[in-house]
Amino acid sequence: MPGDRLTNEDRQYIAAGLAEGLGYTEIGKHLGRPASTIMREVARNGGPDDYSADRAHQATRLRARRRKQARPSVPPTPDSGHGRDPRAVQDFTESFTALLVQQGMPRMTARVLVSLYVTDSGTLTAAELVQRLRISPASVSHAIAFLEQQGMLRRERTPGVRRERYAVDDDMLLRSLLATLQMNDALAAAARRGAEILGAATPAGARFASSAELLLLVSESLRQVISARHSSGAM
Repeated sequence: MPGDRLTNEDRQYIAAGLAEGLGYTEIGKHLGRPASTIMREVARNGGPDDYSADRAHQATRLRARRRKQARPSVPPTPDSGHGRDPRAVQDFTESFTALLVQQGMPRMTARVLVSLYVTDSGTLTAAELVQRLRISPASVSHAIAFLEQQGMLRRERTPGVRRERYAVDDDMLLRSLLATLQMNDALAAAARRGAEILGAATPAGARFASSAELLLLVSESLRQVISARHSSGAM
């Protein structure tokens, strides 16, 4: 049943499904589970290319044993009202974190970013992040530094209060798109230059020319999205 822990039989089916090229949604439908549950299970146990049912089952048992021997359960987090199902919120938080990690973001950084993004206020202090994630202040500091450098959060300081608050807002993804557009344009320019130097009629030059064409199409699509965002007045 959804919500119950995955069994070894479930994991055997997941492994077989991945080997057959099935998607998370299709595997989840067979098991009666959300696709996010399957994605989280695979992401935390080696990824789609290295998932092993037996190894995953053993790792889960070890994690459960450690949790019993370690600290008490995590205290309730802020912004838990509005009639939300805490289990569903936690499930989404973990699956979204796993998705960011799959996209290349460091795991600790992803955990910090998602913790900020799922709060209604969009802000947390370093101490609150330490309590929520049960990580060291140093880990929070490193993650914050990375996210700030990428323009994905900002620091806020209330007059007369020593503690800084870290905040995300509705334009975070837009700023990320702008950064992606800049990088994409730079890659396209470099690819065009490569085609010119190597010669467009040569296999190597043609390869760069084709890459430049694809990158330009992606850039144009991104510009249309950003333009639509401006036109809607949502910024």
